Amino acid sequence: MTEFEGQVLTDLGVLKSQMQQLMGIGQPGRLSQMEERIDQQERTVQRLKGLAGAVGIVLTFFHLALDYLRR
Repeated sequence: MTEFEGQVLTDLGVLKSQMQQLMGIGQPGRLSQMEERIDQQERTVQRLKGLAGAVGIVLTFFHLALDYLRR
């Protein structure tokens, strides 16, 4: 085996261990944990968007009521 082949095999071994760490070995790996965190953040953003819309509607009605009462 040449030096180049030995280096390639070493690099492939490192790559294999990194992929196992990423994907997990029968347990949730980093990739699935990242997906769960992203899903949770997307749900939080959607809730905040809904809350901001509701607050905007309430403020609009409040301003309309103030304009109505001023007349």
